[in-house]
Amino acid sequence: MEIISKVKSLFPTGEGWSTKPAERFSYYSYFAGQNMIYTLFNVCLTTYLLFLDIDVTKSATVMLAVKVWDAVNDTLFGAIFDSIKFKSGKKYLPWIRVSTILIPLATILTFVIPKGTSETVKLVWFAVAYILWDTAYTLCDVPIFGILTSMSQSIDERNAIQSYKSIATYIGVGITSTLTTVFISAEVGLGYGIISVIICLMAFALMMPASFKLKERYHAEAEETFTIRRMMSYLFKNKYLLIYYVGIFFYSALNIGNAFTLYVSYYLFNSALFSLLVGAIGTVPQLIIALLLPKLIQRFDKMKVNRICLLLYVILSVITWLIGYGNVVVYIIMFTIRSVPLAVISLEMFMFTPDCAEYGRFKSGTEAKGITFAVQTFMAKLTGSISGALGLFILGIESVGWKTVEVSSFQELEQSGITQTPHALNVLWLIFMLIPAIGGLLAYVAWLFYDLKDKDVQLMIDCNTGKITREEALSKMSKTYDIKN
Repeated sequence: MEIISKVKSLFPTGEGWSTKPAERFSYYSYFAGQNMIYTLFNVCLTTYLLFLDIDVTKSATVMLAVKVWDAVNDTLFGAIFDSIKFKSGKKYLPWIRVSTILIPLATILTFVIPKGTSETVKLVWFAVAYILWDTAYTLCDVPIFGILTSMSQSIDERNAIQSYKSIATYIGVGITSTLTTVFISAEVGLGYGIISVIICLMAFALMMPASFKLKERYHAEAEETFTIRRMMSYLFKNKYLLIYYVGIFFYSALNIGNAFTLYVSYYLFNSALFSLLVGAIGTVPQLIIALLLPKLIQRFDKMKVNRICLLLYVILSVITWLIGYGNVVVYIIMFTIRSVPLAVISLEMFMFTPDCAEYGRFKSGTEAKGITFAVQTFMAKLTGSISGALGLFILGIESVGWKTVEVSSFQELEQSGITQTPHALNVLWLIFMLIPAIGGLLAYVAWLFYDLKDKDVQLMIDCNTGKITREEALSKMSKTYDIKN
């Protein structure tokens, strides 16, 4: 009981909050499981494809081609989500329950591509499995983020939940990163098929409680059915949604280093297990920031904090790239320092979408959370594929001279005797460190135009939920935001 009490003290219930500790813990647990699976794709998929001895450029092309369907299914689901009415009266939970089952199954299918088959068979299997996974993930991402707007009407409560759930996210990321790195390393040598089954079973157990514990308390009084035309009109009228996701596109699409973490550890630091060391060191400041961030953004506007940290991240990344990978101790020090602003950026990343949803409703009178969060889901998956594909395209350039081989693990890769040229390794370092810094700089420029203030968002929430009138909200805002009375 004493341990439970201490844990609860880390996640206090604020005054006037709607949610209970058990409900919030199930929300956090869901994200731990979801991010175990997402990390398996984000960090390991590129490595897995390089193990299959498929032409690098062809793999990259398939990853991008799947995004054609992704653009369609995310858009359609956003419209379907806003129009379908379940008999239970629930808007989010039915989708969460279905996706909790489908995502693990689609994940396993992706990582069991049969070895020894032709390149064509491998590419077709990958394309079909990836499309199924992408569709299943769409069914969960919009509802799990959107349900937060139904759980609470307080921006402080929402920000706190978003921040604390990031601790669970880090735990999920850490579990997958640790298990996959150890299992796939030269010292153990398990294949990704077995690893995916283990990860998915654990993720399912963590995600399932949310289906029964989360509560939908608040719904808009009137919601509109969307056509594609009206949906696009809404998106282009939601200024801050577009500005924010232009920045996200640059930041995430060029963040191609994550997809090559294991290869960087293996080739540049002589062991795939090296990523565990720097990951563990970097986790400490991330967990501390996660606990402190709710208080920080109560005092300072979160976009201002985000921009400062983004600039620091860019500067530290460029310095690390210039220093190079020859000195392990210096790299670990720079990585640890850089992890502090990076933690803030990561924690805040999805805090802005609910704000944009409230702004869109306040400005247009249209309830379109499904569309708003569909943009978030689409962008996360699009940029994830672009980042992996872009790195593969770069390695696939003939002058780079990257060598491929069909193996199941780094143990088999080590036994194959395959080595890379110094030029190829320098290109890998550039992919890992410099290109993400360029993406961060472009995002910083885009976010200079994002001036939607937290205090004004709370006024919009109060108006959207009927606590105050539109006239009262406008009179108390720091600016008009081009909104008519």
